[in-house]
Amino acid sequence: MPGGKLWLWTGAGPEIPAAHRGCEAPTPVRWDSPKNHTFRHTVFCQDREPSIGLSESYDEDQLFSYDFQQNSRVPRLPDFAQWAQEQGDAAAISFDKDFCQLLVREVSPEAEGQIPVSRGLPIAEVFTLKPLEYGKPNTLVCFISNLFPPTLTVTWEHRSAPVEGASPTTISAIDGLTFQAFSYLNFTPEPFDLYACIVTHEIDRYTAIAFWVPQNALPSDLLENVLCGMAFGLGVLGIIVGTAFFVHSWRPCSGG
Repeated sequence: MPGGKLWLWTGAGPEIPAAHRGCEAPTPVRWDSPKNHTFRHTVFCQDREPSIGLSESYDEDQLFSYDFQQNSRVPRLPDFAQWAQEQGDAAAISFDKDFCQLLVREVSPEAEGQIPVSRGLPIAEVFTLKPLEYGKPNTLVCFISNLFPPTLTVTWEHRSAPVEGASPTTISAIDGLTFQAFSYLNFTPEPFDLYACIVTHEIDRYTAIAFWVPQNALPSDLLENVLCGMAFGLGVLGIIVGTAFFVHSWRPCSGG
């Protein structure tokens, strides 16, 4: 929308209440007390990319996003793939899309200059998906928080050279109607690597850069050798200590 404004609404599903809400719950004997959980369905639209988005989360963990070109849910984890296919609310989501486009087309010009504009400067950090071992395939994760509005570009560099092949950036809404995003890059770590995740907030061209360099890692073959050496050393030490104890226990007592 003009000025980069964002329309969004969220349908927080009914919280799963504590047992016996409204009356005194029995004292638990073995189990922890029940906790409330929230399912959140958030739709946003704007005049920038992505022009429309939908995310569904459970207690801040994203479950699904929605591909409006394919009219299908995209599961955050493979385990949710079958559940995504079974959802039957395509008509309701189509209504959300049409309503978003109506807001952008008809309401935004009237709201220009009347609605305060919020900004969130994105914060980026990079870490590996699996424990770091040189020479073993791994994945770099670029996590972007404090994102508002949800319009950004993510690029990767390796030793100042652009890197292709990163996954599409996924955006999800979190509590307070701010957003977070993830970008993934498959790689094989080597000593002296230097990767950078560059996040550009399209609304004001603010750029956040997070660097990754290998720390506290050993080459996988060296790691195996070190572990084997430690195990062998502990075994030899155990034999020496056991022998010394046996000899000492059989020494004759003086003055007897």
